[in-house]
Amino acid sequence: MDAETAKFLAIAAIMTGGITGPAIAIGWLASRAMDAIGRNPEAGGKIQTAMILAIAFAEAIAIYALVVALILKFV
Repeated sequence: MDAETAKFLAIAAIMTGGITGPAIAIGWLASRAMDAIGRNPEAGGKIQTAMILAIAFAEAIAIYALVVALILKFV
C-alpha cells in the first residue's frame, strides 16, 4: 500500500468516526427531547432551546472531523 492510499483510508476513517458519533448523538438528543415535551408540553420552549444548543455542540464535532480530513487531503 502506498502513502497516497493510506492517506485516503485515514481520511475515510476520520470521516466515518467523526460523522457516526454526532449523528447518533443528534438522534438520541431529539428523541429524548420529544419524549420530554410529550410528558411536559408546558416546558417545550425550554427543552427545545436546550436541545438545539446541544445539537449544535454535537454537530461541531463533525465539523472538526471534516476540517481534519480536509487538512489531510490537501497537505
